[in-house]
Amino acid sequence: MDEKLILLGHGSGGVLSHDLIDGLFLRHFANHLLLPLEDASLLPWPSRQIAFTTDSYVVKPLFFPGGDIGRLSICGTVNDLSMRGAEPLYISVGFIIEEGLAVADLERVVISMSEAAKEAGVSIVCGDTKVVEKRAADGLFINTAGIGRAREDIAISVENAKPGDAVILSGTLGDHGVAVLSQRHGLRFTSSTRSDVAPLNGLVGAILEASSQLHVMRDPTRGGIGTT
Repeated sequence: MDEKLILLGHGSGGVLSHDLIDGLFLRHFANHLLLPLEDASLLPWPSRQIAFTTDSYVVKPLFFPGGDIGRLSICGTVNDLSMRGAEPLYISVGFIIEEGLAVADLERVVISMSEAAKEAGVSIVCGDTKVVEKRAADGLFINTAGIGRAREDIAISVENAKPGDAVILSGTLGDHGVAVLSQRHGLRFTSSTRSDVAPLNGLVGAILEASSQLHVMRDPTRGGIGTT
């Protein structure tokens, strides 16, 4: 890393994000389980592999057309596990709440998380709550970790990508990003713009049943399809 200070761009999923990961985190955290930098790591277990992932969610505004930070946090964790062909099972949630956040807004987020978990068929099994001083956070930050049951009859990994692969997209690009930006900056469009945030484990399960040719999956979020 050449920068001496953390910039907003370090969280964008682009070049600066990769510089931060390669130049700082991997320099100190590197091990054979982390180095592939997949959406979820496959961990050895006494009887089988499990998939494990973690993510943090900082969204402004907290609510946007088609979703909110709560739904995003559950779906994002479910999808990271699904991208390794794993069956998502359990999720932990950690809340960092800014002093002054309306209890009604927090409950709205929690209800959204509960509904998303039921939709995905996963259980929220543990959590943590911290409150920080006013102006120390953008209302609410959420951290999650997810555990899933890995399938040993398939090998889904970015390492399997090769020239000539057919790339299949499950939907249009940019829906979520545009929905959030439109609310953040007051943008208006001739057509309605809604986030497509959703748990993808059902879709992934159907794809795996339909084809044995699938060997790479990614859930493009920050950084978009370009960095994916």
